[in-house]
This record gives sequence, C-alpha cells and structure tokens, in this order.
Amino acid sequence: MQLDSFKRTLGENGIDFLLNEPMKNHTSFKIGGNADVFVSARDEEQLLTLFAAAKEYDVPVFILGKGSNLLVSDKGIEGAVVYLGNMDGITVKGEEIICESGASLCAVCVKAKENSLTGLEFAYGIPGTVGGGLYMNAGAYGSEMKNIVVKADYITPDGCKGSMELEDMKLGYRTSVFKLNEKIITRVYFKLKKGEDKEIQAKMNELISRRKEKQPLEYPSAGSTFKRPEGYFAGALIQQSGLMGKRIGGAMVSEKHAGFVINYENANCEDVTRLIDYIRQKVLSDSGVNLETEVIFVGRK
Repeated sequence: MQLDSFKRTLGENGIDFLLNEPMKNHTSFKIGGNADVFVSARDEEQLLTLFAAAKEYDVPVFILGKGSNLLVSDKGIEGAVVYLGNMDGITVKGEEIICESGASLCAVCVKAKENSLTGLEFAYGIPGTVGGGLYMNAGAYGSEMKNIVVKADYITPDGCKGSMELEDMKLGYRTSVFKLNEKIITRVYFKLKKGEDKEIQAKMNELISRRKEKQPLEYPSAGSTFKRPEGYFAGALIQQSGLMGKRIGGAMVSEKHAGFVINYENANCEDVTRLIDYIRQKVLSDSGVNLETEVIFVGRK
C-alpha cells in the first residue's frame, strides 16, 4: 500500500481528504477508530479518479454513506474510506425521482411529499442514504426499497460504468446483488404514484411518531442489531431471555426496544461485539434460534 502516492494523486486532482479521521464522527453508533484516509468525493469523475489511484497504489477502499448500519473496529479502517454524502442530488421527473446515492432517505421522502408523490413514506425516519438503502434493501412498516426502485446506475473499481434494472438486483430481506459484487451504486431511480399532500404528510408523521415511541432514538445505535429470524421477532426473543438493560462496558440492550444494542455510555466496538455475542448465545440457549446480525462489521481485526 503506497498511501503517500495515493494522497498525492488526490491532492493533484482537487479531491478533498482528511488523514487519520475518527470514524466515530461518521457513524450513527458513534464508535470506531481512525480511517487512514477519509475521502469526500463530489461526483462520479472523482470516484473514477480515486479508484484508479487506489488500484495503482494498492490502497483498499471502503464506501461510506451515512454510516447508519455499521460497527467500525476500534483499530480503525485500513486504506481509504470514501464518503458519498456530498453526492446528494435529487431530481423529480413526473412520477419518477432520480437520486444520487449519497442523498439521505429522509430528504428524498420530503422531496416526494413536496411533489405529491406517494410510496416512499415507509422510509421516512430511516437514517441512511439512498445507496445504502438499496444495498440493504431497507424496509419498514410493510414496504421496502424493491417496491419502488426501477433502476440503479453504478461504477466498478476498475472504472466501468453501467446500469442495472430491478429484476437483476436480487433484492431480498436486507440483501441485494450489490452485497455480492464490487459495483458501487451512484444513482437510484424510484417510480412513485401521485397522491394527496395531506395524506402523505399524515402518513410520514404517523410513522416518525411510531419510531420515536418504540425505538431508542435518543441513544447512538446502528438501528436494528439483528435480522428478523423466520417465524420470530429478534426483539421479542431477546426480551424473553431477560436481556433488556443488559450491559457490557458502555454497550447496552435498550430498555425501550430489545432489538437495539445502544451506545449507552462511551461504548467501543469491543463492548458492542461482546454484548452481541452474549445475546446470540443466550437466545440460542433459551429459544434454539440463531440470531444473525443486521449490523455490518468493518475495519481492522
């Protein structure tokens, strides 16, 4: 890994970057050691330039949106973290909304409401980006991304550009083809329907109220810690095992919703990892169900 040469190329091409940037400043968990290089890309051309440099100088790259579903190692992330949050353009064309991948889901929901478009209300309050939402096939309250997405543009680390139709995305429960390949989502196309402003706003208000009432939004977390096991609810299983309020270090099982591990008091990655392992072992012992994490672990081991 030739970091100095990589950084020099970034500078020569006007690409913004920071050195040894704490990842806890860029994740909803507020946890994580330093990224060697934290790069803020403004457009596809900058992405293509930095990917070419990363390939030439053997620098590993991790793509970051809002950091809302991540647990980053206390030892940080090797190489370059590429932040897409500045690629956040949103365009409305009739009943279609075209978004750059760094646009926040909440911002897109508001734009849809402003244009009397319905179908995205379920995503209001999901604290991620459009790209991250498609990557995970984010869903809530009976709907998910696959119900409204029609196409996505992408680039690859070797500089190729392309588009993918919905039927090729293999969207399933918290998964997509993008988790299995190296294609980086750059733009997402939504197909919505005309609706009534007041009804759309009322639905958004209802769902955000339900989130605030039932989820521990007052504490840093990565959202739901575990996937929903077939035939069960992870939160209910954890609650049945008597684990609400269980703490390891600064990490705690939320007393409001057992499906959330929260950063209760200056938790680090090790605290959260140990608590997750404890929960999985206890639920497996008590209920015979093997919980799978929804949170993505990244960084140095």
